[in-house]
Amino acid sequence: MDNLKSTFTVFFEEPFWVGIYRREYQNHYEVSKVTFGAEPKNQEIYNFIITNWQNLRFSPTLIFEDFEVQHPNPKRQQRAIRDQLKGKSIGTKSQQALKLQHEESKVQRKKNSRQEKIEKKEFQFALNQKKRKAKHKGH
Repeated sequence: MDNLKSTFTVFFEEPFWVGIYRREYQNHYEVSKVTFGAEPKNQEIYNFIITNWQNLRFSPTLIFEDFEVQHPNPKRQQRAIRDQLKGKSIGTKSQQALKLQHEESKVQRKKNSRQEKIEKKEFQFALNQKKRKAKHKGH
């Protein structure tokens, strides 16, 4: 049976509260970033996920190698849980996925602006040609 693992982490990133939704399925990893204004309460986060889950924009899928699951020492596991609850950083995999999503949107934005610029130049050229022909038609 395939496992789907997802986590939602909320932390303060000056000046806003940010939520990172991470999901792992088989060996695929995706992440989405949500910006909140004021500090969200647990009920607000739950309602947000329930109502807006289908609208989340996830990063492109990162594929990672499947490692053997090793069961850590219980004390080490407790330490890791305590560190997660302290609110350490969001992790390198999610940062990479967000960076990849940002790069993709930047490329798309450049592509769109380049196309608009070309269309504007063509329109201006056609307008100038029309004016030029109008001058030479005579009265």
